[in-house]
Amino acid sequence: MFLLLAGYGNVARRFVTLLDETRPALNALGIEPVIAGVVTRRHGSVLQEASEDAGLDAITIAQRLTESRGRESASVSSALEWFARSCSQHVKARVLIETTTLDIRSGEPAISHVRAAFATGTHVVTANKGPVAFAYRALADEAAAAGVEFFFEGAVMDGIPIFNLVRETMPAVTIRGFRGVVNSTTNYLLTALERGESFERALADMQAAGVAEADPSLDVDGWDAAAKAAALANVWLDAHTTPIAIPRAGIGPETAARAQAARAAGRRLKLVARGSGLGRNATVGVALEEVEPDDPLAILDGQANALELDTWPLGKTVIMQRGGGLEKTAYALLTDLIAVARRIQPR
Repeated sequence: MFLLLAGYGNVARRFVTLLDETRPALNALGIEPVIAGVVTRRHGSVLQEASEDAGLDAITIAQRLTESRGRESASVSSALEWFARSCSQHVKARVLIETTTLDIRSGEPAISHVRAAFATGTHVVTANKGPVAFAYRALADEAAAAGVEFFFEGAVMDGIPIFNLVRETMPAVTIRGFRGVVNSTTNYLLTALERGESFERALADMQAAGVAEADPSLDVDGWDAAAKAAALANVWLDAHTTPIAIPRAGIGPETAARAQAARAAGRRLKLVARGSGLGRNATVGVALEEVEPDDPLAILDGQANALELDTWPLGKTVIMQRGGGLEKTAYALLTDLIAVARRIQPR
């Protein structure tokens, strides 16, 4: 299985080392991943003629990217064309690993990268929320028409298997709705505000941990939660929505009084993403809500996330993540890679 990486930030770098750490387990499943290339927007690109027993590793990628600094990087579309030619004899075993940065206004450039991969007969695994939050139904149809797989487990709740859970273990289930806490930074901030800690100090802690970005507006203004809500609604409720269309709330220093008052009354203040209904009639939103002490969301402290699915005939099911992070997102890429392999391996 040959891999081309679009984007090489923290998650992609951890994914590369995770491939080495899990290689014995992957080989036992009949999966032998070979990295043929890496394409970045600002730090150059590395493309190496692929072979069954030789590929790029973390050290080589770092060295080659350093050497290419200052040179014009290959575009993802041109790299995919090279990838298809280089691995033409392995057409069923080419995968684009897409981890570029999300543009919350458009979902690009990830959507274009996904489409370019489909056009070359390349499977796609992405941790980017853009494709599913902005264009899921169109991309799913295009993947089916091209005969390739399109997976995105890392787009919501890191490596916790929410999309895989439904796809693989809930056959014939109807999802009527969902609600949950899906943004680690805001949950950490709300927990800190309840305890009387300053908003600025708690946010700095999340930035130092690499969980919140240097520009944290995607988190604290509710955009990240809205993108995840759109992704969940598009996949499970066929909602055809985007983050731009979703009503959302954020948090700031002024939220402290409300969080502390809720806690004093025995409740918890949470930033909740929810969706219900079906198709274009689906209702999706992100809002600050006070939850009762017996609510599954009430026990979430710090960076914890949880998602409750309202299903038929299983009823309500809750899946929880006590701590997120880039290693978990890298693991989501790995699980999707295994899912691709299982789909394309001869039975």
